[in-house]
Amino acid sequence: MKKILLTSVVAAGILSACATPAYNYTPELKEISKPPIGQVTTASLGDHMLTQGMMVQQDAIYIDGDYNMSGNKVSSGYFAKQGEDEKYEQYRISNDIGAGKVTKGLLKDPPALLAVRKEDNALCVMTIYNYVSSCTTDVPYQKTNWATANKNSFQQTLLYNGKIGNKINIGYREFSSDTARPAFNNDVEYDLSQSKEIGYKGALIDVIDANNKEIKYKVTKGFNK
Repeated sequence: MKKILLTSVVAAGILSACATPAYNYTPELKEISKPPIGQVTTASLGDHMLTQGMMVQQDAIYIDGDYNMSGNKVSSGYFAKQGEDEKYEQYRISNDIGAGKVTKGLLKDPPALLAVRKEDNALCVMTIYNYVSSCTTDVPYQKTNWATANKNSFQQTLLYNGKIGNKINIGYREFSSDTARPAFNNDVEYDLSQSKEIGYKGALIDVIDANNKEIKYKVTKGFNK
């Protein structure tokens, strides 16, 4: 945090300050598997029944809704942590799936990231010129964890595609570095009159109930590693 600078924005009663971008936070690469083995779960048509793989687990803030920050528009989504200094926690603006957006307001400098001011938990915009401004405590946010993909990520999923008669359709999808691998995708039918246990690539699922809107089930084994 440098000295307080008066800009043309001060005429509107808003103070700007200088700050240096921080890059001292390192996310973790973690193995995920959900839902937990043995937990009774319900998935709607098109939902993931089982998700397993290596993902980037990172601290983030989540904003639920669209808000105006002194002319800048903040849209709902996640903002992953980039770093912090003695006065600010810094959260990057990205194009990742599920990420929030910050749209530049009229006569505003382009935004570079969001900053949480430690002294009062106000949410601020940090510009590409390293000015921190538009601070407000009127934009609610939640500190959370966010799982995303990177070049080292690999993910397998099973999707519920519905039921016709006694048969259910399950889709298998693979993703590497957040990119689908169509050659490994497949859709499989299972006849529940033959068995309530279904399996694919080592994963085993007990089907408790199913219709063309949702499925109630329990994962008993994950994918083979």
